[in-house]
Amino acid sequence: MAKAKREEEKVKGVYEHPAGSGVWWINYYAQGQRHREKAGRHSDAVALYQKRKADSRRKLKLPELVPGNVVTFGHLSAMAVEHAKMHLRTSRDYVTRDEILREEFGSRHADSITPQEIDQYLSKRCKTNATANRYRSYISLAYRLGMENDKVQSNPARLVRMRREHNARIRFLTREEHDRLLKVIKKKHPEQAAAFAVSIYTGMRWGEQFSLTWGQVDLTRKVVRLTKTKNGSARNVPLNSVALDALKAHQQRVPHKPDDMVFPRPGPSSDTRWWFQPALAEAKITGYVWHCNRHTFCSWLAMAGVSIKEIQVLAGHKTITMAARYAHLSPESSVSASERLVSAK
Repeated sequence: MAKAKREEEKVKGVYEHPAGSGVWWINYYAQGQRHREKAGRHSDAVALYQKRKADSRRKLKLPELVPGNVVTFGHLSAMAVEHAKMHLRTSRDYVTRDEILREEFGSRHADSITPQEIDQYLSKRCKTNATANRYRSYISLAYRLGMENDKVQSNPARLVRMRREHNARIRFLTREEHDRLLKVIKKKHPEQAAAFAVSIYTGMRWGEQFSLTWGQVDLTRKVVRLTKTKNGSARNVPLNSVALDALKAHQQRVPHKPDDMVFPRPGPSSDTRWWFQPALAEAKITGYVWHCNRHTFCSWLAMAGVSIKEIQVLAGHKTITMAARYAHLSPESSVSASERLVSAK
């Protein structure tokens, strides 16, 4: 027994205090400072000492040990916003997510946030699976940038499961609903009528449309040039007669220097909800949001007999799978294909 005790006392950095109490502590140096921690049993103390020394050798910034070098989630989130402003057209979405997430995690040590906490927060905060996935992706981006810059060592968001998004039901406007809604917009918010028409008749994403400058609009060639899109590929958006007339009329109302925004946002928020949601309510249209304008564009194309491949190109879908969601709206095309079985006899 005495021999075993002598062996325990020989472990460097591990000591019993008070002597004979059976309570073991560790003593180590990190960032040039001495630290002591209570561990409990001798075996626990040895394991803890080895971990702390390994951390020190890897030069980890331990928030609990080096207050001046604490990395909070707020720091990582700021990096994600800066990244979005430099590389993405939809940076406004990132700014909004940053503001919301800071309320919950902003002052927290980044290394202390667990996958379980992130998952619970998304379940509580997000009304739809799609929204939860967008926030999860943002958190994951913040941690990934932190890892690339040696701010953190792991990404807890990667361990949070992606929610299954239910895209089976596509909400789009009928022609009658469109006319009813447009009438309300022209009456209550006439300055927004062009933005609504361009959204419906081009299918541009919100971030694409509301980052558009007049230098990207060619009214002579009837095309809008998008250089940065959601899927990272530049594309040209053709302007049909309705979208073209809307842009020409809008050009008479707002400045149109090349660097000016086509659709500046003078409202109380950076999105369209402040005026679009009240208009929808007055028009008695439910289950619809601005992004559904894109569904309306694709759905009307399908019902007009436009091929799925053409819809993919016009909408800027990266894969044909996304465009295929609208195939059921073109029954004539399906019947025609099926009828070929008869003529093949």
